[in-house]
Amino acid sequence: MNKKIKKGHHKTKVWCYFIMVKKPIIGILAGIICGLFSTGGGMLLVPAFIYTLKMEDTKSRGTSIFCILPMVLASSIFYYKGNFIDWKIAILCAIGGAIGGYIGAKLLKKLPETVLKISFTIFLVYVSYKMWSNNA
Repeated sequence: MNKKIKKGHHKTKVWCYFIMVKKPIIGILAGIICGLFSTGGGMLLVPAFIYTLKMEDTKSRGTSIFCILPMVLASSIFYYKGNFIDWKIAILCAIGGAIGGYIGAKLLKKLPETVLKISFTIFLVYVSYKMWSNNA
């Protein structure tokens, strides 16, 4: 039996494979950024989810948080083995981070998307300026 292939079916199949490969690549890049710069990876994941995978903003933030945990654990093992962790500061900041993460997740539901984008942009510009000015 010779089944006819629908026009465009091959293109759809290729596109699906491309999407399947794109997701792990985003994760690999985020993991490298996480390991190099001690970030959670969200600065790369959220924009990648929004603009590359066309995911809605709120869902991209939630998905990013879930993806960050394994990256942070993997990077933490390296930093632990290299004795690069100040445990007193790390534990106190982790407790504060857990509380702040809960509050932030609650606020995410209530704040308009525009406010979130503007606030995040201002934060990135401020931190970038501080990092640049301290090294200049």
